[in-house]
Amino acid sequence: MSKQLVFIIVFLVAGGVFGFTCMRLRRFFKLTRPSFPIDRIGERMRLTLMVAFGQTKILRRPGIGLLHALVWWGFIVITLGTAEMMVDGLAGTERFLGALIGPLYDVIMASGDVFAAFIVFACLAFLFRRYVMRVKRFRGVEMTPGANIDATIALMLILLLMVSLLGMNIGYVKTHAGNMVGMYPVASQLQYLIPDSGAHAFHEINWWTHICLVLVFANVLPYSKHFHVFMSVPNVFMSRLEPYTKIANMESVTKEVKAMMDPNTAFANPPEGEVAVVPRFGVKDVEDVSWKNYADALTCTQCGRCTSVCPANTTGKLLSPRKIFVDLRHRMNDKGPGLIKDASYSDGKSLVGDYISTEELWACTTCNACVQECPVNIDHVSLIMDMRRSLVMEDSSAPEALVSMFNNIENNGAPWQFSQSDRMKWAEDITVKPA
Repeated sequence: MSKQLVFIIVFLVAGGVFGFTCMRLRRFFKLTRPSFPIDRIGERMRLTLMVAFGQTKILRRPGIGLLHALVWWGFIVITLGTAEMMVDGLAGTERFLGALIGPLYDVIMASGDVFAAFIVFACLAFLFRRYVMRVKRFRGVEMTPGANIDATIALMLILLLMVSLLGMNIGYVKTHAGNMVGMYPVASQLQYLIPDSGAHAFHEINWWTHICLVLVFANVLPYSKHFHVFMSVPNVFMSRLEPYTKIANMESVTKEVKAMMDPNTAFANPPEGEVAVVPRFGVKDVEDVSWKNYADALTCTQCGRCTSVCPANTTGKLLSPRKIFVDLRHRMNDKGPGLIKDASYSDGKSLVGDYISTEELWACTTCNACVQECPVNIDHVSLIMDMRRSLVMEDSSAPEALVSMFNNIENNGAPWQFSQSDRMKWAEDITVKPA
């Protein structure tokens, strides 16, 4: 069986598994609610170039930020070479891009070779920070042993990907010294580590190892926190562009107000073929979240930067902004398959209460420090506010201080516990000289 045929079979199997995963995620997204429109494309493009590709938020912490940014930029360059390998495997060619783009190919291959060596060093540094330095923001109630295993598996896969890429380049340089396509500065220095007699086999072993690891990695990512490799760029592009402090109106409340303003619509029958739906205010469970909330959950890198700057968490409160989206993703994995089969499915649990406690939600000060710090533009506060809305408007549940304020607004038209006629009494004894 030829190398090309074997590759096609492996590629189709991996592609089929990846396609199944994409269909699963698509069904989960269909369970969610609409969100804001994707407009202001020019502004979104600029934001994506700055935050996603420029890594401006990551670089706020210069040391480790630069390390991660270089890994990300390296992945972009190396992906070009990986795409070429895929085409070579399917078409039975070898380094076909070299003849198409000429000198630019030398730049891409040389950059990828250098970046691969750097990423090996970076992965070792990341593992050292996680298991030796034990950085505080890598810990927390949401960071279960499974989460740490997930991170370790992803880092080891990346490490092996880079080692196999360097090995493949070393074998290629060794066997094509006279007619080499591209430039490989690191591999050229390391080629003397292997004998001439085994160079071809060394190249083939590393070629297959690298390409198989790429296909495995692509299928592992959607179930890992490292799914942000795929999701970060689109999620930044689809960022909420409104000011952080602006609270969005609830569509369900807007419909209720419109019905009150037009009594004819309040009692009108739904259009033919549609079923009247009793609106639920806020977010109680996964079927209430917007598609953007779920995209945020899939994009979350679990880096903990949001939690590390959260004033509530810093002062010992239960709230961890990272946990909110970790729990949302877990809840969708738990309930989503049942909802796909039956829209009325219930397992007797809910996102608010069973996964996220009310104490966590009311601890939020809505300062938006988490939103400001998140390197992939996740909007934590909007989701927390929607879950609070559910508690107040659906369950009539709120802290005692807020209950008193609500009663005062209802009775007095103001948050304070005195009538409108008494509002100016505090100024009765103040004498103001005429101008």
